[in-house]
Amino acid sequence: MANIKREDLSKRSVKLTIEVSVDEMQPFLQAAAEELSETLKVPGFRPGHASYEAVKNNVGEMKILEMAVESIVRSTFVAAVMSEKLETSGSPEINMEKMAPENALIYTATVALMPEVEKLADFTKLSVKKVSTEIADEDMNKALKELQTMQTKEVRGAAGEVSTKSDKMVVDMSMTKDKVAVDGGDAKAYHVYLAEPNYIPGFAEEVVGMKEGDSKTFTLTFPKEHYQKHLAGAPVEFTVNAKELYHLDHPELDDAFAVTLGQKDLAGLKDILKKNLQEEKSRKEEMRLERELLEAVAKESRFSDIPDLLVSEEVNKMIHELERHIEEQGMKFDEYVKSIGKTIAQLKLDFTPQALQRIKVMLILRAVAKEKEITVDAKELDLEIDRVAAGYEQKEMKDRVYSPMYRDYMENVLRNKKVIALLKEAMVK
Repeated sequence: MANIKREDLSKRSVKLTIEVSVDEMQPFLQAAAEELSETLKVPGFRPGHASYEAVKNNVGEMKILEMAVESIVRSTFVAAVMSEKLETSGSPEINMEKMAPENALIYTATVALMPEVEKLADFTKLSVKKVSTEIADEDMNKALKELQTMQTKEVRGAAGEVSTKSDKMVVDMSMTKDKVAVDGGDAKAYHVYLAEPNYIPGFAEEVVGMKEGDSKTFTLTFPKEHYQKHLAGAPVEFTVNAKELYHLDHPELDDAFAVTLGQKDLAGLKDILKKNLQEEKSRKEEMRLERELLEAVAKESRFSDIPDLLVSEEVNKMIHELERHIEEQGMKFDEYVKSIGKTIAQLKLDFTPQALQRIKVMLILRAVAKEKEITVDAKELDLEIDRVAAGYEQKEMKDRVYSPMYRDYMENVLRNKKVIALLKEAMVK
């Protein structure tokens, strides 16, 4: 067993100094040497069968140690946490203190302890109001309008024709503020639907009446709530060059239109559209209820100190989630960050309150499950994992679903669902 020194830090964090002897490292070094030998050409040995000494002479002992260190740390850290009976949260912060061949390996692991709910609110005395999910006429009209727009044909305007409010104009434009070019203010082939409100009020109205080849300069005031603070509420000069004019040929909302979308008639299209809108609105309402009831319980509960390490990890997780979302929209994350006038450090500061809230919600779910003895039995868990695995054909994905790590994850998911169901029954009015 590795030698362990423990130092309790403020805000429920612990620093472990772990010393791993040469003897304890030997199995990991041997495994690393075997892995290295698979890609090495060692005279007298088949790939993957070279002796430890032969690999050491070929690549050096430090290379073997570097290959083995991740496994050494992972194994000894877990053993140290169990030995110290720590209930940790998040990933440890690892720092190497000493790493040299034929010497003990010494590293520190700073880890956050799982915060505690010191006083769980009496959620039976709290309530969240349910909102109607009935589909209004305006919802249906909007959805039909979107379908109509998707099926609209664009017909190129004739030379010399003037644009009207029902047309689309493709323009090149540039923006200046106080005679200085606005960063990111140049746009080529910018599509302006003249019947729709532009993000800069008044822009579409200025383009109405232009024809292909026209150029126009005008000044508009940016909205006060615009995300670029230096432009919010400021007058900006636009120079617009009209390049292409298109008339929009909207299909009539009738039975023939419904048939083009695979439905029998317009009434049938409206029925299926209403059903889809109802399902989506109900789903969003359920998400809102879950979020608000958990936040309500968290607000009335009392927590122990939440470690900075845990908050930092949650913030980083949120940054990665945002990055994936932005890239799914076809944008580059660094360009997005620049466009909103922020730095990554500023984004992290902005996310900190939400990260704290997410951690508190996670703690509430654990605390309610513990207090109400909510568990997931093995049969229930097996059935859910089998259901998920059935959705994959690749062996690699099925193996991942049946892994112990995924099993723990799914057990947590199912337990949380039961907790939320309990809270809904008690709190939703």
